[in-house]
Amino acid sequence: MSVNNNPQTTYSISDLSKEFDITTRSIRFYEDQGLLKPKRRGQTRIYSLKDRVRLKLILRGKRLGFSLAETRRLFELYDADKSSTSQLNTMLALVEEKKTALQQQMDDIKVVLMELNSAEQQCRAALEDNLSNRA
Repeated sequence: MSVNNNPQTTYSISDLSKEFDITTRSIRFYEDQGLLKPKRRGQTRIYSLKDRVRLKLILRGKRLGFSLAETRRLFELYDADKSSTSQLNTMLALVEEKKTALQQQMDDIKVVLMELNSAEQQCRAALEDNLSNRA
């Protein structure tokens, strides 16, 4: 991903595609979902700085496990009241949910790893017994 130290005011779909290393199809999908709202000049999409920031947030949220519905909800809250209090409270609730889910997954993984280690030890012991009995 390239770093843009001098942000433009408008971007083409190919500009954003290259910058964020995603397909133009993905960008059009986010537009279809109502997350991005580019202006049109004929058939050409013209994305604003706001669209670019939103795309960055969409991709970051995706990496963190947020659904597009959750991301849309945050955008709608921000757009509705223009104050970030409601958005931040919702974000905190979503972050707490994600942390709880990840902690549960981590606990589950630890249990499975312990079970696998136990099974591995039992298999190795059985192999040693088999080899000792053959000798």
